[in-house]
Amino acid sequence: MSPTPAGPAAGILAAAAVPAADVARGLGVVEADGLSGAEVTRRRVLFGPNAVSSHRARLWPVLWHQLRSPLLGLLLVAAGASFVVGERTSAVIIAVIVGLSVGLGFGNEYRAEKAAEALHSQISHTAAVIRDGRPGMVDVTTLVPGDVVELRLGAIVPADIRLSEVQGLECNESVLTGESLPVTKSTDPVPPGTPLAELSGCALMGTVVQAGSALGVVVATGARTEFGAIAAGLRTHQLDTEFQVGLGRFSLFLVYVAGALTASIFVINVALHRPILDALLFSLAIAVGITPQLLPAVVSASLAAGSRRMLRRKVLVKRLVCIEDLGDVDVLFTDKTGTLTQGRLAFDRAVPVGDTTPDVVLRWGLLCTEGGAQDEHAVGGNPLDQALWESRAAAGGRDILAGYTRLEVLPFDHERRMVSVLVRDPAGELTLITKGAPETVVDRCADVPAAAQTLLEAEFAAGNRVVAVATRPATSAQAPTPDDEHDLHLVGLLVFLDPPKEDAAEALRRLAALGIAVKIVTGDNATVTGKVCRDLGLDEGGVLTGADLDALDDTQLAEAIARTTVFARVTPEHKARIVRAQRRSGGGVAFLGDGVNDALALHAADVGISVDQGADVAKDAADVILLEKNLHVLADGVAEGRRIFANTIKYVLMGTSSNFGNMFSAAGASLFLPFLPMLPSQILLNNLLYDTSQLAIPTDNVDEEQVRRPAHWDIAFIRRFMLYFGPLSSVFDFGTFAIMLWVFHSGATQFRSGWFVESLATQTLVIFAIRTRRVPFFRSHPSLPIVLAALGVVTVGTLLPATPLAHTLGFAPLPAGFFAALAGMVIAYLALIDTGKRIFYRVAPAVAPAPRQYSHHRHVRRRAAYFSTATHAPG
Repeated sequence: MSPTPAGPAAGILAAAAVPAADVARGLGVVEADGLSGAEVTRRRVLFGPNAVSSHRARLWPVLWHQLRSPLLGLLLVAAGASFVVGERTSAVIIAVIVGLSVGLGFGNEYRAEKAAEALHSQISHTAAVIRDGRPGMVDVTTLVPGDVVELRLGAIVPADIRLSEVQGLECNESVLTGESLPVTKSTDPVPPGTPLAELSGCALMGTVVQAGSALGVVVATGARTEFGAIAAGLRTHQLDTEFQVGLGRFSLFLVYVAGALTASIFVINVALHRPILDALLFSLAIAVGITPQLLPAVVSASLAAGSRRMLRRKVLVKRLVCIEDLGDVDVLFTDKTGTLTQGRLAFDRAVPVGDTTPDVVLRWGLLCTEGGAQDEHAVGGNPLDQALWESRAAAGGRDILAGYTRLEVLPFDHERRMVSVLVRDPAGELTLITKGAPETVVDRCADVPAAAQTLLEAEFAAGNRVVAVATRPATSAQAPTPDDEHDLHLVGLLVFLDPPKEDAAEALRRLAALGIAVKIVTGDNATVTGKVCRDLGLDEGGVLTGADLDALDDTQLAEAIARTTVFARVTPEHKARIVRAQRRSGGGVAFLGDGVNDALALHAADVGISVDQGADVAKDAADVILLEKNLHVLADGVAEGRRIFANTIKYVLMGTSSNFGNMFSAAGASLFLPFLPMLPSQILLNNLLYDTSQLAIPTDNVDEEQVRRPAHWDIAFIRRFMLYFGPLSSVFDFGTFAIMLWVFHSGATQFRSGWFVESLATQTLVIFAIRTRRVPFFRSHPSLPIVLAALGVVTVGTLLPATPLAHTLGFAPLPAGFFAALAGMVIAYLALIDTGKRIFYRVAPAVAPAPRQYSHHRHVRRRAAYFSTATHAPG
């Protein structure tokens, strides 16, 4: 097995069938030393980056995104034919306008891609490796075959790895196999031809370490991994949200409408004996006018601007598309500590049980820690241990530890919820000290007095954090095991304070106003958590413990979640299971956590949220990083996501009402007019000016009611909107036709000029009515950029027929009386739209779209973004 590029089948499947030592030897690496720096550099050149996707802004794909419209291509071909047969001025104008339109969309979308690239560049994911004989952390994209990698709880496996050392390792491989149960790993080789799901001696790229730890050698990286081969087929460069998928479907729907309208107009104009080339150009121009060419640019510009605003609000999104996902959240699972409470644990007092004294309880509590003390400060250990060591009680009583020696430690784990330490006292006697969750410690104690249980319940009811301390004599100096934690003697309780945050109640009310159900998932006691919820005004609802969860199957759990607010004494596996069960119920599910024990749930959520001060493995697993652990910051992020959605919908509704109505009017007018109602170049110019005004939509203000609940893509609603408001627009277009023909007795050139100005004015200014369900201007104020853009475009369109360009563009000056009529029609049109809007929203079926369900492919794309590079990913 030489270290040369090969497919995944030649990599991990072959490595799984031979002993780990032989794999390492074949890759030319000694596990104790790892690869040398020079060898890593050589192999990186040979194999390329360990990436399956690229976040680099690429000019040509973005340009192709603008040019790929078949209608645009047909229009340019027809313009070319027009140029050949002598209509050179018209052809050049069409080509210039198309070029400007494409350039406008390209410029905005490319800027958004550059913003996404800059955002990705702020995020790095690391892996623990051994190189040059020393352990260290490196960027996952720099791994090469032969690297020796350490796997830890909650980490994403960074490559296809042959395992050589395993300590209780279990991996969640659902991203590859769809199976949610964790797979137990070992170092043993498997028979040749073993299926992917049964490679017990290997850890596969993209899977998650659910339990234990391991050491192994990288066999394959990037697209040569099993995960890379899958991700490469899903176009992972652009991770689309469900909203963007919906936009694509809607755009396709408009293309079908445009196609039918174009074909009909072309056939009718040919039947009326008009020049075939003019009829074709006119039909294609109308089709281009209907299709929302700038929709990708508007979405991209909205996301890019949104990411900058969110960063100012202390929310860092790892990928732009996460913004819309965050806005779609309707259920938030969060820990209690540091989110609802201040997160600054303070030791309050030691409560003895029986004839023990507080000093004795304190002494045993100080000795029973996973960490140690240096210069009278805690080193390592959990926050409770650190708070105990740094308390005034400990500082004033450290002399009580004199002569005691810690011999062995049995670390804390989330199953036992305890830590045990073997100590020798000054007399040489051995004592086993156990400290942990009161319920589990008390269960292992003999003869617990009833008064102790009463004391414990009183502390829980007061909302205090409580740790129980128990001891028993030990007969051996060997390291303790869980089997030794029995027949203990309860010596007392250690009480800690973690009061609620002053602003947490207001933050919870904000989230409730946003339609988000907040549920607490904690390892703490249910009574303590319930007290905090009551203090903050959070409906306590039902309470489930980890033991309760174990008794429920997945269907029962999904039903129970809806009526449960507090999940107490839960393990990391419980957290992930709760999140998965809620996701199957539909809607957007977010999980907020900052510890190693939260990583599994962060991976399982639709939107994983961590904090800047959190554990590295939690930040790696998250999609969104809060620069401050505060629910107000999260509420700001959710509101911003919904604001972006609302502004994007404004563009869509504009395109389906006034724009569609104008193109429909053009089609109708061509039936009875002896000339084309507007030249193809004028239609395209009208569309270009209109689209330019719409680029200010991402800056618009959004009404409060539009961010109160998650907004989903609803194509049925947009179709109803189009069929309702499109004809209203056409009514005023035909009114313009009547005025131009029967009042001003206009010829073809002046008719086109008048309708150009009127159609541009109505379809641009209608944004002020459509952007809100309220009374425009009085109860809902548009942003200054959108006001300036709309008025500026209308001014340009109005002045064009009077400029030196008028003759070239096919315009003629308009009579003064026309502008009086124009003002009256615009005011009447906006009044009619506003009245129609009220009727439409009152009688429109109030049917909420079905909660969205994320596909497995989307989960793969999301995981692939973890292995993203600014250079081309190989494959």
